[in-house]
Amino acid sequence: MVMTLTLNNDVTLPALGLGVFQTPPDETRDAVRAALDAGYRHIDTAAAYGNEREVGEAVAASGVDRSEVFLETKIWISDYGYEETLHGFEKSAGKLGVEQIDLLILHQALPSAFDKTLEAYRALETLLADGKVRAIGVSNFMVDHLERLLAVASVVPAVNQIEQHPYFSQADVQAFGEQHGILAQAWSPIGGITFYRDSGHTSTLEDPVIVKVAEAHGKSPAQVMLRWGLRHGRSVIPKSTKPERIAENIDVFDFELTADELAAIDGLDTGKRGGPEPEAITLEAFGREIPEA
Repeated sequence: MVMTLTLNNDVTLPALGLGVFQTPPDETRDAVRAALDAGYRHIDTAAAYGNEREVGEAVAASGVDRSEVFLETKIWISDYGYEETLHGFEKSAGKLGVEQIDLLILHQALPSAFDKTLEAYRALETLLADGKVRAIGVSNFMVDHLERLLAVASVVPAVNQIEQHPYFSQADVQAFGEQHGILAQAWSPIGGITFYRDSGHTSTLEDPVIVKVAEAHGKSPAQVMLRWGLRHGRSVIPKSTKPERIAENIDVFDFELTADELAAIDGLDTGKRGGPEPEAITLEAFGREIPEA
């Protein structure tokens, strides 16, 4: 069973997908193949991950029809600006080996050059109008970024991909998005490695509240966290390179969390993010050249 969510332009996407952040290119093909074999039909990558080509190769070699696989990628900040972003699409599509990308999003807001962010989004609107992409969106946009974008955009973003897991749920960002028809999509939905690097927390996988819920359902802590995210109406894109974990992560549609269990997991929020502060994203610190296709 593949649960789907409907975006604000009536395009549907599988609610659970495979993320390939920090997956080395040579491991990406195998991870995507394992995911497709396990029933995934949604793959999330990004120009900045350096593995779009391997994602495309794995999909092409899988025997699964291209029309059945929802491909999502992101434009990096170095390619912001109207013409630059149009070319960023050409680079990503070329590496993925596709004519059309299902969902193309801006990887970060660029607060120090927000005019370039807006020009990049205008390019996404053009790509959408031209049928080059089926849906457009943003990633790591906070409420003030969304407000500034919505003030000038002609197309409301379909998705805002943000860090969301039990220790950092960003309920305020999700709620603002929901008011405007923007789907929240959780990266690091099981509290990935970026979170506990600086946060002083142990792994979410060892949290006693989550472990207790998992034991009650005969499921793993990771499965409980993914189910929790889905119950909150999000798309979730867990990352793994291990076939057994990839298969485990999609096996989350045969149990339900109780209201008390949901509330207990909600109560774990620390308000501390694991990824970079959105306001700290600058071209000087994070800019990198995205190679041609």
